[in-house]
Amino acid sequence: MLLDVAKPGVLVKKGDVVAEFDRQYQINRIDDYKAALVQAEANIKQVQATLSVAKESHNQLIRVARADLDKALLDQKKTEVVSAIDAERLKLAVDEATAKHKQLLEEVRLVEISQKAQIRIAEISRDESKLQLQKAELNANRMIMKAPIDGLVVMERVFRGGEFAQIQQGDQIYPGQLFMKIVDPSSMVINATVSQVDAEALRIGLKATIGIDAYPNLSLPAHVFSIGAISKPRMFRPNWVQDIAVRLKLDKMSPEVIPDLSASADIELGAEKHAAVVPLGGVFREPSTDPKQPYVQVAYVRNEATGWERRVVELGFRNNLVAEVKSGLKAGDVVAAQPPFSSDRDKDDKDKEQKDQE
Repeated sequence: MLLDVAKPGVLVKKGDVVAEFDRQYQINRIDDYKAALVQAEANIKQVQATLSVAKESHNQLIRVARADLDKALLDQKKTEVVSAIDAERLKLAVDEATAKHKQLLEEVRLVEISQKAQIRIAEISRDESKLQLQKAELNANRMIMKAPIDGLVVMERVFRGGEFAQIQQGDQIYPGQLFMKIVDPSSMVINATVSQVDAEALRIGLKATIGIDAYPNLSLPAHVFSIGAISKPRMFRPNWVQDIAVRLKLDKMSPEVIPDLSASADIELGAEKHAAVVPLGGVFREPSTDPKQPYVQVAYVRNEATGWERRVVELGFRNNLVAEVKSGLKAGDVVAAQPPFSSDRDKDDKDKEQKDQE
């Protein structure tokens, strides 16, 4: 839940706190991990003290065994004045004391290894508690959002009370949900989509003109900044109608431009100065006599003397309404909106069609 959030539209500096979530659970975990870390440190000291006592006790056993061995060696020197049985008993006592002393000396290395292992286990438990504390502190810090750049606060919208409204203090934010943007007002981009049919002609760097719906008389230059690699379907449209995401960066800013305004873009795929154009409705696709080129583009031009004149034309750049004329027409020509029967060939074809019908 959002406990605090920056006001929409305010300017913030890099590093300013712009949002804070409810951190009580994480803070409680931090207290628990701090207590666990203190306990782990105490456990290490306790283990070290216990092992130190155990090591000293083992050293004492070595000293006692050494004293017993020295006593047995002294007693063995009496073999000349004692019976054979007592001499044998003294010899066995020396062997026993020697073996016991040797065994305790050999156990020193094993005792040290065992004690180091026990201390290491306690240290690992301490390090685990320390890592858990660091993780809890990191999670708690993540719930305080800071501005990554200098910019303008833009809040996202959620569906609340039957309508869309801006996210505000007290709203529940779910993992991965976008709730705020920090926008640099000096560098704006347009998030747009283009039909998959037209996307193939787009290239990064192409010039564009941006129109802002809120300001009909305002137009700004831009260029294609990025083109999406994957198509995406629009809502409430058939799944075969796909769009490609395109981002355009404004080359010139205006004080009227603010985030989240709706806009349109005209991308310039190519340009030709002082070119004659013809309506696409006045250009027709007709069969050709050339086997290498089955069809040609034809326009019917009005001739004051002979009527309509059929011309083969070559087109260049085009949009949905008009096309550039490369050859076949010149500026000022009047073209027919539908094919007229102006040539003898067309009249013969029409007469033949009527005879076939009769």
